[in-house]
Amino acid sequence: ETEAKAVTLRAIAVFDAVARSGSVAQAALALGLSPPAVSQQLRNLEGALGQALVDHARRPLDLTPAGRAYLPHARAALAELRAGEAALSLMDLTRLRSLRLGLIDDFDNEVTPRLTVALAGVLAQCDLTLTTLLSHVILDQVATRKLDIGVTALPGETLDGIVAVPLLRDPFLLVVPRGHLAGPPDGLGAMRGLPFIRYERGQLLGRQIAAQLARLRLNPEGRVEMDSNQALMSLVAAGGGWAITTALSVWRARRLQGQMDVHPLPIAGFARTIGLVHPVGWQAEIAGVIAATLRDILRAQVVEPGRAELPWLGPALTLLPEG
Repeated sequence: ETEAKAVTLRAIAVFDAVARSGSVAQAALALGLSPPAVSQQLRNLEGALGQALVDHARRPLDLTPAGRAYLPHARAALAELRAGEAALSLMDLTRLRSLRLGLIDDFDNEVTPRLTVALAGVLAQCDLTLTTLLSHVILDQVATRKLDIGVTALPGETLDGIVAVPLLRDPFLLVVPRGHLAGPPDGLGAMRGLPFIRYERGQLLGRQIAAQLARLRLNPEGRVEMDSNQALMSLVAAGGGWAITTALSVWRARRLQGQMDVHPLPIAGFARTIGLVHPVGWQAEIAGVIAATLRDILRAQVVEPGRAELPWLGPALTLLPEG
């Protein structure tokens, strides 16, 4: 009597990676395995389940009907395991007596509540203060030690006295009123006659967009500047103009997406980096635990649903590796 083959966690992770990339080689690179090892793990899983999950004859690889049916269950299992690992890691925070945390408002809907619940669950003896602030304010308050940790857009240059841990690559996109363009434009001239709505240039986001336009010697017409992402998106949705924004900002305003079209930028692409920052000398081990927890939340609440909503984003919206 032969022993039944078991479904392993490694095999499930391999199947998920192959489903995402459509390539054994790319899945191997993502997981730090060799391509033959990925192929073997995939075939082991198929043998254990008694079903072909992938059409091995197609390039890029495509899922079979059985693979498509199994995939959401595999991903749910992986998500639960990551959540369990994060909960165990967060136990290291029990020795903290106070934590002052600042987050950008881009995270208000999806990330901040989940991070707060995760932290509060293990900080019973800790005074937790969580504040929503603009990126440049978070950076200033971490530098002056008014905050222990911040989650913010990173400015790009080295920050004196601050450790920065990159978490998310958030690409800049084009948003226009629904139906204004027949498809993705070839250049910004396609928006002629519709004003450009800017983020207020006192904000880091507004400065990053202005700097990129200046590098490309572009000066789109428009005199309106706004300091609120929701207000800017609402104005675009109402037909008041077009804007350059980020994938995360679009995801926050998805209630308006039926009134807007989102396209890749028709100029040299660029992105901002969202990261965790803390003062030099602050507790790096605890900062690492919080960063790992944030990566899990960002994967589930931003990257995966964002790519599903806008499949053409692909790897442009992505978690950044540790270290």
